[in-house]
Amino acid sequence: MKVASLFSGGKDSTYAVYKAKNQGHDIACLISISPVSEESHLLHYPNIDLTSLQAKTMNIPQLLSHASDVESEKSQLHSLLEKAIKDFGIEGVVHGGLFSDYQRKHFEKLGNDLSLEVISPLWHVDQKNYLKELLAHNFKFIIVSVSSAGLDDSWLGKEITCNDISTLEKLSSKYGFNLTFEGGEAETFVIDCPLFKSPIKILRANKTWDGYRGRFEITEAVLENIC
Repeated sequence: MKVASLFSGGKDSTYAVYKAKNQGHDIACLISISPVSEESHLLHYPNIDLTSLQAKTMNIPQLLSHASDVESEKSQLHSLLEKAIKDFGIEGVVHGGLFSDYQRKHFEKLGNDLSLEVISPLWHVDQKNYLKELLAHNFKFIIVSVSSAGLDDSWLGKEITCNDISTLEKLSSKYGFNLTFEGGEAETFVIDCPLFKSPIKILRANKTWDGYRGRFEITEAVLENIC
């Protein structure tokens, strides 16, 4: 099936593309929207503009827009999906939601309104096994924001490895945050995976930390193997 994939550049939306391709779907385009605020319950906020670099290394066309306010996020998603139907002939839409009923219900409504099949390849996965599966399939990703007790500034910009999973599991159990960060406790950015023709090299970034929440803002990045 020819599909569009909702894409934020984080581990979940990128892995959803990977899973959908492995299921035989044709990823016709990526759809990305930059939310106006990090408080968005629907969209991923940090480093969203760098999804264009990820789209380039995956060689997948991207439809990218910027929301002017929280309410416009939904209408812009609708408009971009309409454009994807017109320009690419999509029949379905992929999203990387794991547990958020708010997101799932909204995406299903979008699908119903536009007669698109909604594909949710990560829905209700086992969280610990999912993180292990990501690493086993050579997904390399860093943490670009934290906003939960138990996650301090030492995690910002850190690439997650197998050794970190047990640490995160203990912190998750102690502080009550979602192990896969589905509740927004942290956000991630994929720097390499089997979909990428070239890995992403971060040249410059700014780290901010207010004692509880922080962000790793990538200000300059390139594809490593492209001149």
